[in-house]
Amino acid sequence: MSIDPTVNIDAVVRELSAAVRGIVDSSTRRRAEYSADASNYRVVPQVVVMPRDEADVLAAVTVARRHLLAVTVRGGGTSCAGNAVGPGMILDFSRFMNKIVSIDAANRTAIVQPGVVLSDLQKAAAVHGLRFGPDPSTSTRCTVGGMIGNNACGPHGLAYGRTADNVVRLRWLTGTGTALELSAGSGSVAAIPGLEAFIQANLELLRTELGRFGRQISGYSLEHLLPENGRNLVAALTGTEGTCGVILEAEVNLVVLAPAPVLVILGYADMPSAADAVPALLPHRPLALEGIDAQLVKVVRSVRGSTSMPSLPNGNGWLMVEVGGDTAELAVSAAHALVADAGALDSLVLPAGPDARRLWQIRADGAGLAGRTASGNQAWPGWEDAAVPPQHLGAYLRDFQSLMQGEGLSGLAYGHFGDGCVHVRIDFPLEYSADTMKRFLTAAAHLVASYGGSLSGEHGDGRARGELLPIMYSPRAIAAFAGFKTLLDPQNLFNPGVIVDPDPIDASLRRPQALNLLATDGFAFTHDSGNITNALHRCVGVGKCRADLREQGGFMCPSYLASADEKDSTRGRARVLQEMLNGGVVDTSWSSPEVHDALDLCLSCKACANDCPTGIDMAMYKSEALFQTYRGRIRPISHYTLGRLPTWLRLVGSLGPLLNVVGSVAILRRSLLWLASADPRRSLPTFARVPFRMMQKPVPVPATGTHRVLLWVDSFTDSMTPEVAVAAVQVLTSAGCDVQVAGPGACCGLTLITTGQLTAARATLQKTVAILAPHVDSGRTIIGLEPSCTAVLRSDLLELLPGDLAAQRVSASVKTVAEFLGSIAWKPPASTELILAQPHCHQHAVMGYDADLKIMNAMGCDVQISGGCCGLAGNFGMEKGHYDISVAIARQGILGKIEAEPARHILADGFSCRTQVSDLAGRDSRHLVQVIADALQEGQ
Repeated sequence: MSIDPTVNIDAVVRELSAAVRGIVDSSTRRRAEYSADASNYRVVPQVVVMPRDEADVLAAVTVARRHLLAVTVRGGGTSCAGNAVGPGMILDFSRFMNKIVSIDAANRTAIVQPGVVLSDLQKAAAVHGLRFGPDPSTSTRCTVGGMIGNNACGPHGLAYGRTADNVVRLRWLTGTGTALELSAGSGSVAAIPGLEAFIQANLELLRTELGRFGRQISGYSLEHLLPENGRNLVAALTGTEGTCGVILEAEVNLVVLAPAPVLVILGYADMPSAADAVPALLPHRPLALEGIDAQLVKVVRSVRGSTSMPSLPNGNGWLMVEVGGDTAELAVSAAHALVADAGALDSLVLPAGPDARRLWQIRADGAGLAGRTASGNQAWPGWEDAAVPPQHLGAYLRDFQSLMQGEGLSGLAYGHFGDGCVHVRIDFPLEYSADTMKRFLTAAAHLVASYGGSLSGEHGDGRARGELLPIMYSPRAIAAFAGFKTLLDPQNLFNPGVIVDPDPIDASLRRPQALNLLATDGFAFTHDSGNITNALHRCVGVGKCRADLREQGGFMCPSYLASADEKDSTRGRARVLQEMLNGGVVDTSWSSPEVHDALDLCLSCKACANDCPTGIDMAMYKSEALFQTYRGRIRPISHYTLGRLPTWLRLVGSLGPLLNVVGSVAILRRSLLWLASADPRRSLPTFARVPFRMMQKPVPVPATGTHRVLLWVDSFTDSMTPEVAVAAVQVLTSAGCDVQVAGPGACCGLTLITTGQLTAARATLQKTVAILAPHVDSGRTIIGLEPSCTAVLRSDLLELLPGDLAAQRVSASVKTVAEFLGSIAWKPPASTELILAQPHCHQHAVMGYDADLKIMNAMGCDVQISGGCCGLAGNFGMEKGHYDISVAIARQGILGKIEAEPARHILADGFSCRTQVSDLAGRDSRHLVQVIADALQEGQ
């Protein structure tokens, strides 16, 4: 039987809603969010189901079987091959079925639901000194169910094996609606009618065509069914990509954590030369053996700065080799023994520590970073993870490079060289057509097959390689795959179009369907050299926005972390915008309800611009969407109140104390907030008795100094926290600066930008540049106090005033206080203060927080960083409808840190951050300049 394309989806949704306790959603916005994974493919589902438990899964599949509706199972949606998108129904396990059922430390096993994120399992297992062996680079957001579906491996697959080697038991739902308990033993074969006869009929095929080397993942790994391999049905089902059933629960093996890993970096003339060295290194039994290319390093340094990664040994291709030992001394000894056999041009041995972690993070971000070639072209997955036996890897890479050069293509190679698996993203011209891609992939398939390799080494075939399987396998093998699927899914219900009877590799591609919209079409920002379509399609779906990065100092994506809803992830928003530009299920209009629903809970924090390896800036896209929607139209009230707050602040002047009295009366405060379209549970800002600009003599300012600076006092500092500006002048003066305060009228226009009033924002910035540029031209450095305002002049200014040379000079001259003090010969005062620091999101995204941290460490402060957004984010947390999510974000971050260590003094440079802490925790917080000024005073 086959899927019925004329299914009555309304009837299906009614039945699902009645039978499923979880979420059933067939809205156009939800379908847009799930129309793509991390691949090149776009397949719009008809309905998305998020089951709460096994009963929900059984009910949903029963309805699908009754209506012959296709079912595609999805975890983190990080598939690079298109095996997590499909027509019909998407079953998303990540929302609710994400529990770790149990960990048996004595037997080193764990029982998990399929939606468990790998890093959550690793964290729970680490308490017992254990971990799950395979560890793909997407471990912070990929699910264990997805890993089982694709037979994932990762860098440590070299030491610990593939996922198939680590699965003990599966609770498995077949296409007949039967839930089975399957173990790794031979007894499970009898659970599938006809499977024993299938094995006996195909013994020769299973022994000769399958399982020839460790990373032969393409097709089905049916060699596990052989008697000599233990007739392991669980291992054979691992890697079937959701085409043979649904995982309801899994039991997996755990391994002991390596006690003292050491990282060895080996430099070679080029990547093929590095690959040639791999066979000589394998006898040393490394825990991981990874390759990275000079072009990838160049992209990292151009995007993240020259100091973003440690210095590497000489070479243009490197191997990252992790070796272990019972002690650090033994591990270092093993590392040097490996270096002696490496034949490298140069080498570096790094014990576990920050430099090693930074290199591993760059390797983990490879899929996103490789989305841009060294020349700046968009690079795409497609030939993402082909593998050859390691002894052939060098020769394969040389032929592969020649193949790319012949087509005029380029790509950044990296990957699991110890297993012969190479990741590469290639700059196929998909904005024009898929012809080049299809021609190249066909030739590449013939090349890898000639070396006895596999089209896929860990990500699965999906839609990207299914059509190419006959190049690698005989017709008999292809027929065997079909026969095996039929035994488990006789209706071809699960993930049709993948592996068996696959769709063409150039069908359902995402980028060629998109409309090309250019900056000349009336966009306010330049958007990726003038093409907003290219800019939005930089989101290839790696899904790092779904990861909790706060422990590593990350900030993305605060609203998703609070809601766990795909619509609130950067990726989900990008998908809706892509669908809008495509003219697909979402109307081709910036004012479409789906677009505004998707963007509503975006805080405009800009964290994605830094934390997403593809550099997506959703704050900019939200601003553009609001601009396009309301240009020439009446806007929401909050745009006129909160969006023009600096204007109102300038009008307040000396009336601040009177407004403070009004704000202290609850009914008046709530009424004013309601009229301003702000949430009445918020407080009104407290105005200074005298704004900084109205002080007769704010502080003594020297006429001369070694360093000439211009202190730019923003609207919020001026009107509400002038003490910050006073402290800044004191600190800069003590550092030997000639301090001049910028004249009135210099505003960054941030609130105009976040509310999409971009014509007014551009005019404001032009006025600001006119005020500041003469000072810059006279040799002064501009010092910003409010991080968000400073970030605007460093980033948005160049987008909104492209080609303006004065704007470029101003932007290049703007520094934070910490950046400036770190650039001059200045000795910070001593302090032993206990500090909890809340970096501002915009500072994290644009300037970074390293300079601030260095100063506090140099002072002697004991500093703890609160990663993640405070939740207020300027006007976002003030607006009606955002209070609850704003509070939830704060509770997950800064509020939890305050409760855990109440003795720490709170440092927050951002006015919004200080307001949030005051409103929700009742605690005061200070700016860095106040901390320094206090230390200076104490030292006198």
